[in-house]
Amino acid sequence: QVQLVESGGGLVQAGGSLRLSCAGSGRTFSSYAMGWFRQAPGKEREFVAAINWGIMRHADSVKGRFTISRDNAKNAVYLQMNSLKFEDTAIYYCAARGTLAARQPIRADEYDYWGQGTQVTVSS
Repeated sequence: QVQLVESGGGLVQAGGSLRLSCAGSGRTFSSYAMGWFRQAPGKEREFVAAINWGIMRHADSVKGRFTISRDNAKNAVYLQMNSLKFEDTAIYYCAARGTLAARQPIRADEYDYWGQGTQVTVSS
């Protein structure tokens, strides 16, 4: 059974930092794209960051503040979030592809596996 489990969410003041982790199990994701999405109340799920073939891609809204990374030995992906803003408040989801991709996927329908989400709340 393939699982992605996120951790590291919580409540933080604006300007603060959090590091999200996502651990995969049931299969190896080292050769496949992994990403982070988020969904705020009343809004659609949106792309945050992706990593594939060692190349990272970040949404314009988080560029310069968030950094995606991965540890293939641990089958894990991370999201370092700095200079957090109130508008970063959302449930953050980890995602992984089950097949090879040539680039860093930014659409939710390009991913095959999803975690359950972790809440990030930024107080202003």
